[in-house]
Amino acid sequence: MSDKTQAIFTGDRCLSCTGCMASCPVMAAIKDYCGPKLVGPAHGRMHFAQEDIEATLEFCSNCKSCDRACPSGVAVSTLNMLKRAEYYKTHPHTQAEDMIAHGERMAKLIRKIPFGATVSNLGMGFGKALNIFDKLGLAGERNMPAYASTSFKNFFPRITQPTTGKKVVLFTGCFINDNEPQVGKAFVKVMNANGYEVLIDKAFNCCGSPLVVTGYLDEARQHADNNAARILEWKSKGISVVTPCTSCSLMLKEEYHELFGEDKFHEAAENVYDAFEFLEILQERKAFNENLKPLKQKFLYHVPCHLKSQAIGLPAANILEEAGAKVQTADAGCCGISGNYGFRKDKYEISMKIGAKLFERVKQNDFDKVISDCGTCRMQIHHGSGIKPCHPIEILAEAYS
Repeated sequence: MSDKTQAIFTGDRCLSCTGCMASCPVMAAIKDYCGPKLVGPAHGRMHFAQEDIEATLEFCSNCKSCDRACPSGVAVSTLNMLKRAEYYKTHPHTQAEDMIAHGERMAKLIRKIPFGATVSNLGMGFGKALNIFDKLGLAGERNMPAYASTSFKNFFPRITQPTTGKKVVLFTGCFINDNEPQVGKAFVKVMNANGYEVLIDKAFNCCGSPLVVTGYLDEARQHADNNAARILEWKSKGISVVTPCTSCSLMLKEEYHELFGEDKFHEAAENVYDAFEFLEILQERKAFNENLKPLKQKFLYHVPCHLKSQAIGLPAANILEEAGAKVQTADAGCCGISGNYGFRKDKYEISMKIGAKLFERVKQNDFDKVISDCGTCRMQIHHGSGIKPCHPIEILAEAYS
């Protein structure tokens, strides 16, 4: 495939139509942001030959609304991320940026300590109460993601699975592994019900999304090289890599090549699937296990921005509806948190303003449950509305009981 799909070459396609600016949730929330067209394609046209950095680049959340709106296929948000990495070559990161970019590293350190998750969770509670996070540059209004007592990868060997010739590798991502292992457990249950044995590859790193948005591009490249090599190894064995995290799946399937432009990333992407994308393929092949308890509930579905950007439709909604559920999309735009964006002190109000329409929709409470495929979207919805969502794979797992 041509390297012209690499983000740095797509800026030349920009028609200056302002579609990206009209669709940008950050521009709608704060007037200080000059918009994705200026900080992305304008610099992309010069192939980053100029040394100047647009001052409002910091406001881009990498939600990718601009990419979806662009009629010319400009990788606007990725151009912004590349320019952000250029900025940090000559500017130091703050302590808060280092913390939110390296969640995987922090989790590994914490789990080396006896009762580390419990101690850390207590510490985060005290940190919030004493305004320590606020002083570090983090949003003191938020609860930090709580660590599960046992990570999913450590719990995984305890799961009894049927031995079968059909196998998939689960890419957990950081959030499912360290904060919400119940999502990984639900995924295993669903795949087992469909005749697949789930494997874990402990050599996988964090997908790199938190690193990219925080300007640690060199580290993200190391993660990309490692993860692509592992995916290609599984591909050679005819085993697909599947992830229930939409930000991870987007990074593995599309963003690696946009950022780094090597064919190996395209080749690896061909072997990566979002969880419900994979299940919908099984359904199309008449290989999906339809022996489900009828779902008679009504769900409000917040569709993550990073799922929309994959252009695979709404497979979770389709599968749940065929199982008898009623699924209504919230249709309220971006939730505002955009991974680690909303955890920054200086971005908190922006993130809440962006998510206000969604919070109001959720508060109408005319449903049985809120569902969303993205872990931080679920955190944002809970924070902004008081109603706690779940991953749709958890609903499907219950239906296989």
